[in-house]
Amino acid sequence: MNRELCICAEPEGCILKNGELIFYYVGYFSQNIIHAIGDAVRARLENGETPGAVRRRLFSIFVEMAQNIVHYSSEQLPGGHDPGAEIRAGSVCICREDAHYHIICRNPVTSEWAERLRHVLEDLRQMSRDEIRQAYRRQMREGEPEENSKGAGLGLLTIARDSEGPIDFRLEPGSAGDLIFTLKATL
Repeated sequence: MNRELCICAEPEGCILKNGELIFYYVGYFSQNIIHAIGDAVRARLENGETPGAVRRRLFSIFVEMAQNIVHYSSEQLPGGHDPGAEIRAGSVCICREDAHYHIICRNPVTSEWAERLRHVLEDLRQMSRDEIRQAYRRQMREGEPEENSKGAGLGLLTIARDSEGPIDFRLEPGSAGDLIFTLKATL
């Protein structure tokens, strides 16, 4: 696993300088690891001063980001041939800065997947909150995921729906030839 997955690898990009770290993990993700980390995240949020509605939205975004790492990170642990037991590399960070919470995830993606992400996320960034809610409901009704999607097609819509304001993203060249995808949601 490479250092590019560390969210704080470059000091100018680290939002934690002035914020409170709630949770940070860089490593391999699987469904079992998401479940275990989810317990830690939930406990950390419950022990803090985070209001219940915000906790639910933070947890929802965390789960969707972690699921996206498991499904789409291009760095897979060797030997993970069973699609139900995928183990893939990434990182996730939850922190509070002033009155806002930030959830950031990072993982490598193929150039083909990066273009699809860019298209979907640029569209989402242009949508109003009402348009995002309508798109979410439509996807729930139709249930037709995009081609090559490993889920119901609701992950990014859920993140956008539960965030305050547009979600931010970056795609940067990685050392292994893939791109490093960074996604940030703010509450």
